[in-house]
Formats: sequence, structure tokens, C-alpha cells
Amino acid sequence: MQLPQQHHKPSKPSTPSCCSSWIRRSPPPSPPHKKPGGGWRSRYVCRLVPLLVLTVYSVFTVLHIPSSSLVVTTADSERVERREDLEALKTHLPSNQNSLKAREETRSVASLPCSAFINGEAGQGEEGVLCCDRSHYRSDVCYLRGDVRTDPSTSSVLLYGAPRGSAPEKVRPYTRKFEDSIMSTIDEVTILPVPGAYNASAGGGSLRRRCDVRHPRGVPAVVFSTGGYTGNVYHEFSDGLIPLFITAQRFAGEVVFVVLEYHYWWLGRYGAVLERLTNHKVVDFRYDRRVHCFDEMIVGLRIHGELVVDPKLMPNGKGIKDFQALLHQGYSRMPSSSSTSHAPVPLPLAPPSRPCPRSAKPKLLIFIRKQNRVLLNLPHVVTACRRAGFAPHVMNLRRQTPLPAIHTALASADAMVAVHGAAVTHFLFMRSGSVLLQIVPVGLDWAADAFYGKPAQQLGLEYLEYKVAPEESSLAAEYGLNSTVVQDPSVISSRGWWEMKKVYMDRQNVTVNIKRFGELLRTARQHLKNSTACAKGTSAALRKRRGIKEG
Repeated sequence: MQLPQQHHKPSKPSTPSCCSSWIRRSPPPSPPHKKPGGGWRSRYVCRLVPLLVLTVYSVFTVLHIPSSSLVVTTADSERVERREDLEALKTHLPSNQNSLKAREETRSVASLPCSAFINGEAGQGEEGVLCCDRSHYRSDVCYLRGDVRTDPSTSSVLLYGAPRGSAPEKVRPYTRKFEDSIMSTIDEVTILPVPGAYNASAGGGSLRRRCDVRHPRGVPAVVFSTGGYTGNVYHEFSDGLIPLFITAQRFAGEVVFVVLEYHYWWLGRYGAVLERLTNHKVVDFRYDRRVHCFDEMIVGLRIHGELVVDPKLMPNGKGIKDFQALLHQGYSRMPSSSSTSHAPVPLPLAPPSRPCPRSAKPKLLIFIRKQNRVLLNLPHVVTACRRAGFAPHVMNLRRQTPLPAIHTALASADAMVAVHGAAVTHFLFMRSGSVLLQIVPVGLDWAADAFYGKPAQQLGLEYLEYKVAPEESSLAAEYGLNSTVVQDPSVISSRGWWEMKKVYMDRQNVTVNIKRFGELLRTARQHLKNSTACAKGTSAALRKRRGIKEG
């Protein structure tokens, strides 16, 4: 092999040192010369030696590194997949200022899901249980079993004998977890686990808070709040009473209600319902400074939806009709002392509440509003109801109107008419087969159907809607008939609930078209003719008479 000759100034060639050239910086090599005896080969060998040494050193280093740090084992892969699965269980709600972080449902020591304990499906064998189910977008619910003691001075609950490694839990026991603004007003309960051996005969011990009130074994506590939107009848039922029924009815009265933000008027208004759910006095968590001791506690309420009791989610298959039966028993004219000794009896399926004289007209109640969503042509509506064959009665409800009086009026009614609003909630007092006619203002179609339409149908009512036309809304005069507000409510609704509420709920009144409304009334009247016991009895009598004449 011939190397190219270069012209250069001759210099004394340096002797290569193969052993030290890769350790320290060497002077620049002399230009290559062809030497007899393979001198150019020795220079290439000298360059290869450092590379061989580095290669040997790298191999030696790799052999001494633990294999676990280089290889992802099957167990590691499973842990990664398990973490990803747990992330998938989280709800898609952002964490909010109330520390109500959405996370997966925790499990008990027995590896049962927390919902199994909350629903009473886990049995009674295990002591020292603390778990929380935060999987629902509406509410967080925690379950405790063992030596449970309240500490009102710190708004906390202590679980003695909790499993080691249990962490404190914080819960705001109200069923609108998705609303940060309202949840920030709800009192928070802190659950403090105190690890240690469970000893029921210790009597509290020197390190345990002394029990001022020890509740009987087998009588659990259910902790919930009557704050938030309490004061609005819709929310009192949808966010409070129905979730309370869902959570507590399985205890058949042997349960104690521990209430945060307790209101005496609330107990007075709904005491007849509470008497059907508990045989014990209600505990005011904020102002009752005594230490109450239980062997079981649920903090928070289960909820299935808007005015809904889903039988598929209930351990005993109960439904909204069972809740209605409870209302009927509570608000009927039965003595309260005997109300808890009989099981709730469902309302009959649309029988007449009075005899059926030939001149009788079905009773129709019209619920009116005073502040907003006012029915501006009420006198014409009343006249239209009479012409359709109804006996109309106008209901002007006030906050102090007793619920038993409302129940009595609606339980004997055949139909109810109301503009969309909280008062429509009273359809829960109506008999199955009766008619609910809801007047739906512009922009409230979805809310009307979700909050009242579907629940009414699940209760067995005939549900009809009168959708207000743009020209029948007061918004047409305020914004213009062809404005986006009137013609395309989705634009305003896309800005959020509060913007929609400000425009379509707070600033709108309606004037229905009497001709179109009258057609809907006749549809309701025809339904009642075809479904009531009076109509069936009349039809049977007519058939009998015809048979006699033909014979």
C-alpha cells in the first residue's frame, strides 16, 4: 500500500509510545513516512489499542450494573399498567378549592369496594373499616366501622382501632360536588383514623374521648348537610331528601341522622318524612357539644340523579314510587304516633278521590309564580281550562304554606299546570296516571325535561309540555324577536349555567297562545277520560246498557 508523499520540512520523527498515548496528551505526530519493516502499521496499531482498552472497560462496567436497572421486568410493567388503570377510574372533574379531589374508590382491608359497605352488601364481620367512595361526580361518601366517636369542637370524627396506614379523610357531605361555589359554603368533616387494637370493652380508655352518648350497637349514623341550596324546594328534595332515602332506607328506621348546618325550620317542614326514615332523634352536629359514639357511620349521601331513585342501584330494588309512598304516609292525616308502625303503602293507581257524579269535572291545579317566569295571561288560561272540561284551582304558594296542605290538594288532583320552576317539584305528591303539564319558557327545554319531565314519567304520570314560542316570551320585547337570545338560546347557554340562568330564568315572563294551549288541555282531558276509574266505570255501564238493549 502506497501512502501519498507530501512536501514538508524534515524533522526528527518521534518514537511512538503505545502505552501512554491514550492517557496523556501527546505532541502532534510527525508526517507519515514509509519505513521499511511496517512502521506505518505500528502507528495504526497504536491507535487501535486505546479503542480496544475502552471497549474492554465498557464491557466490564456493564457486567457489574444490576440487571434490574436496565431491564423492565414483567412486574414493573404490570405496576405501570395498574397505575394507568387507576387513573382511568378517576372522574374527569378538576380538583377544586375545597380539596374534594376526584380519585378512585378506595378499598377496605378485606379488598372489598367501599360501595359494598355503604350499600350494606359487605356483611358485619370486619371491624376497623375506613374507606371512601369518591367515584361519583355528585358526591363523596365515606364509611366507618368500629369505635366511632364525634368531636364537634373540631368538626371531626375519630375512628379508634383503624387499620394501620389509614390516612385522614375530608368530606363535605352535600350532593353537588361539581359546583365549587356552593361546596365552598358547606361545612367540612374530617375523619381521623387512630390506629390500634380494637377493644369494645375498654370503655373508651384513657386515650380515647369519653362517650357522652353511646348509641345502641347496630344503629349507625348518617352524616349529611342541610346547607347549600336548602330553602329551594326542588333542591330540598333532589339534593337532600331523596339522597337521604337512598342512603338510609335500608336501615328500616334504626339509624341516627347527624346533621351539619341544621335548621329548625327544616325539621319542622320535613319532620313527617324523617319520621318514616328514623326512629331516633336528629343530632345537630354543630351545636350538640356531646361526644356521640357509634359502631358504624356513613358520611355523605348517595345520589342517582335529578329526583330519581334507580332500583338497579338499590340493594333492595326500591324505586321512586317507594319514596312517594313514604311522602303519602308522612303527609296524610294519619296520627304521627302510628305512622312509624306501618309500612308505607303506595298511592292507588289514579282512582277518583271523590264519587263520580255525572257532572263532576277533573280537578286541575295551576301553580303561579310572582317574581319571574310569570304567566302574564293567567285569567285567559283559567278560562281555557274550564272550556276544556276541567275544574281549575289557582295555587299561590308561599314559603310558609304547609306541605301537608299542598299534599292534600295535589293528592286529590287530576292534573297540574305550572311554568318551569321549583314548584313543579310538587308533582311528587300526585297519583300515578295524573297529568303534569309544564309550560317551558324559551331556552329551558333541556332543564325542563331533565329536572321534571323524565322524573314525572318514571313516577307514572302523563307528562305534557307546552313550549313557549319566541313571540310569547318577554325576551322578544327586550332583545328583539330576531335576536340571538330569542332565536338561538344555545349561544347563551354555552357560556355556562349562571349566564343562562340570568337571562332565561331570572328575566323572562311568558304569555301563552290560548288556542295552542287549549289543544294541549284537550289532550290531557282525553287522557283522563281513557284512564280514570270514573271513565272505565262509565264505559262499562254503557256497554252493559247496550247489551241489555241488544238482548
